[in-house]
This record gives sequence, C-alpha cells and structure tokens, in this order.
Amino acid sequence: MPDNTYQRWRSSALGRITDGLEQALLFDLAGQVRGRSLLDVGCGDGALAVAFAKRDALVTGLDTDPSMLAQARARSIEQSAPIRLVLGRAEQLPFVDAQFDFVMASTLLCLVRDRVRVVSEMARVLKPGGRLLVGELGAWSLWSLARRIRGWAGAQPWREAHFHTPAELRRMMAKAGLRTIAMRGSVYYPPLTWAARLIAPADQWLGRRTTFGAAFLAAAAVKPARERSGEDTRFT
Repeated sequence: MPDNTYQRWRSSALGRITDGLEQALLFDLAGQVRGRSLLDVGCGDGALAVAFAKRDALVTGLDTDPSMLAQARARSIEQSAPIRLVLGRAEQLPFVDAQFDFVMASTLLCLVRDRVRVVSEMARVLKPGGRLLVGELGAWSLWSLARRIRGWAGAQPWREAHFHTPAELRRMMAKAGLRTIAMRGSVYYPPLTWAARLIAPADQWLGRRTTFGAAFLAAAAVKPARERSGEDTRFT
C-alpha cells in the first residue's frame, strides 16, 4: 500500500474505527505480551508493531520496503516505543529457528504468492509453545466484494489479492505443524462510515459468534511445546 494511501486511510473516520477493531482483536488473541519477543512480519509503517511495543513486548518488525521501515522507525521514535527493524523477505526470514515467543502477520498472506511457505517460515522462527497471530482479509464480506470488483477493473493490489476463509487459514497452520486455538472475525459493516459507527459497538459480540460476513479474520495458533505433557503454560 503506497505511503499516501496509508495516511489517507488512517486519517479517515472509517479507517480509525476499522484499524481500532482489528488491533483490539489481535491484542485479545495475543494475551499477555509484556517482556516477550514478538516478530511482526510485513510490518509496513509500523503501526501494529509500535502498538505492541507500547504494551511492553520486545518487538522486531520486518519488511521488504526500506521506505516502510523508515516510516516505522519514525513512528517508533515519535511514540517512544522502541522496536528493532529488519529488512527482509517473509519467504526467507533472516532469523534462527525458535527465536520468538510471538510471530504476527496482519494482511500479509493476502498479498504473497507462496502463502504456505510464509506460514512455514513463521512457524520455524516461533519458539516451542509460542503463538502465531495471523490477521487476514475475509472471503465473504461486502469489503471483499468491493475489492474483487476493483481488482477485476485492474486496481492494485486487489488484482492479485487472495481473500481467505477460516478453513484455508486452519489448513495452512496445520501444514506448518501448528494447532489453531482461536478463529475470530471483525469488521461486519460495509465500507461506509455511518455503518461503521452504527455496527462497531457490536463487533466483538459478533466476532465471538460467527466469522461469516467478517471483512477481517484473525487466527491464533500454537507451536507444540517440547515438554512431554504438551501443555502450553506460558500464555496462561
């Protein structure tokens, strides 16, 4: 997403409401992050990475675009939320195995070609017992319909974007050796400001009951712990 598009979106009422809901859902699925290492894959301008750093996570942000990393660095300094920034590709993460307590990717898989490889790489750098958080564009919503139409008309990035179902996300997690523990939806209104203001207060209630119609899907999955019992106690 071009720099000016990010800025226009975040300065709009619709953008602020929508980003706030998506961020709140990822916070909820993450649970306690204080003092734990977190990798944000495809961090963009650092909005989500900085938000988690302000919750005292030890955040590393990775992106392929140096200009995005520069924006993330400026945001980090402006908000006094230190994050480490790394230039690299999601398909070949420049980190050793089992390095992070959390790995997160928001609206990344929809824009990469080899989604299975990216999920596998994120699982590789996740510690045993660690948690993967994935936020993606839902396949069955008025937002996805509008974006598909724009894509058919040739608009980037929607021309090549992939919209996910919960079943697809679960399959990718399982293929990477992860166990999905939560699948929630968010953003149940059409891309209209008045609708966002009207429906946003019920978003969390809807997200706990169905993913159908959600423009944003969020999944949490855990990597099996080495302990014999297999019990994950680090996030309780």
